Amino acid sequence: MFSLSPSLPFHNRLVFRHRSFTVRSSSTVQEVEKAPQDRELSSELYSSAPFPSIKAAKRVVLVRHGQSTWNAEGRIQGSSNLSVLTQKGEAQAETSRQMLIDDSFDVCFSSPLIRSKRTAEIIWGSRKEEIVTDSDLREIDLYSFQGLLKHEGKEKFGAAYRQWQVDAANFNIDGHYPVRELWARARNCWNQILSHDSRSVLVVAHNAVNQALVATAIGLGTKYSGFYFRAIVTPSSPVAAGSSGGRKTSRQIILVCHGTLQGDTEARFPNQSMNMLGIIQSQKAAELLLDLKVNTIVSSPKNACFETAMAISRVQEAADCLGADCVPRYVEMKKMEDLDVGDILHQSNKDANEAVAYQSGFLNRFEDEALLALWDRSGKAWKSLLNELSDESEPEKIVVIVGHPAMHIALVSHCLNLTKDWMGSFHLDAGSISVLDFPDGATGRGVIRCINYTAHLGRWSIPITRSTVDDEEF
Repeated sequence: MFSLSPSLPFHNRLVFRHRSFTVRSSSTVQEVEKAPQDRELSSELYSSAPFPSIKAAKRVVLVRHGQSTWNAEGRIQGSSNLSVLTQKGEAQAETSRQMLIDDSFDVCFSSPLIRSKRTAEIIWGSRKEEIVTDSDLREIDLYSFQGLLKHEGKEKFGAAYRQWQVDAANFNIDGHYPVRELWARARNCWNQILSHDSRSVLVVAHNAVNQALVATAIGLGTKYSGFYFRAIVTPSSPVAAGSSGGRKTSRQIILVCHGTLQGDTEARFPNQSMNMLGIIQSQKAAELLLDLKVNTIVSSPKNACFETAMAISRVQEAADCLGADCVPRYVEMKKMEDLDVGDILHQSNKDANEAVAYQSGFLNRFEDEALLALWDRSGKAWKSLLNELSDESEPEKIVVIVGHPAMHIALVSHCLNLTKDWMGSFHLDAGSISVLDFPDGATGRGVIRCINYTAHLGRWSIPITRSTVDDEEF
């Protein structure tokens, strides 16, 4: 789940294994193995020392605090401790408690700040174990910015505020580099969490520090703070109008995964239609997007993808009848061959052929040849989509892409300027939605507002924290 909401708790699950780590975003898990000698990315991505070794798999669930009084006022909080949860924030914490009620946690780590600790107390409930506070889990230190309303911060520290938005890694205020300091703290937090004698851990903290925890777990450096992705969270709606990291965006790409299929694997049945669950999931996605005026829908030619695209198109064009618009909408429909991955699934090895696309780790079963083919084809698709987005005839442009999760994972990786080796760090579910903002236009860098959002699916989705009772590692 990616996107920044200043008021809603978010949940991420990360699973660390002996020599690898797993990031479960939204509702599923994905494993990545990287030995130091195999790392071919820039030194900035792997600039830190390795995590401490662990004897058994460890699961970590990250939660952001509920809405605070300063959230509601639009004040810059940073690591200040002068705000408390609002009534809405308390209700959000209770919602999180109910979502996590069936999870068996061994320990809860919390930021010492009131808004976070109160959220942790509500979620932790009547559990006997004491909550462990860690000062390194406090929110980013923003020094002179703290306590100011956002417009006051812009007026008083214009250049620094702008740098915070567009070049967070080099953002400097009062002689400090807050993002660099935050990334160092996140590393310290992982040392504490992974060294603790526990297997299932709850962490309740803040937006920026949770972003840093996820980024350092994946191996991303400070340049990925804020600009490339806001935070892996669940907003009230990932498609709600607004800004991306404080900047208005008029260009968006929305990735929609097709719903579940009739057959058990796509390699055996490469052009399947959706089953009844998939049809419901596609309809739910269409309903979520109704509040947006979609300009273009680009679909893979495969049946399930085109069926999902048609469901979105029908709802968009009925917007006036459904009360979402005063006039009918016209949506341009296109098929793009470069979005198809059917032949790539066929050329992957036997284990990958037998894997369902929504199972954890399915991309890691692909042979290098298949991964390279996916990466090359997705690169061509990405260029075509950016060209589609760059059309200046519309002041605002929203392009919906419907495809296979493997293709969408590759597109997200291209947006982040990663390499093909990083595709295993992400996971997407059937019917999920991911939102990419382009605040500087199609030629600028994209911001991942939201990834693997599934809350709109309700009961037709896997819960955010899937039970691990039957997992091989647990």
